[in-house]
Amino acid sequence: MAEEEKGIVLTEEQKRRRRNRNTAIAVVLFGLVVLFYVLTIFKLGGGVADRAL
Repeated sequence: MAEEEKGIVLTEEQKRRRRNRNTAIAVVLFGLVVLFYVLTIFKLGGGVADRAL
């Protein structure tokens, strides 16, 4: 009965591909965050930090 409850068992190749895919997704998401941050700073202009609090 315990053998049946293991679920799906991935091979080492499948685990490696999953790790690579997850790493690629993380890199793309990080790149998008940086891109949006930089674009926002450019759209607001350099003087945004000079405003009175």
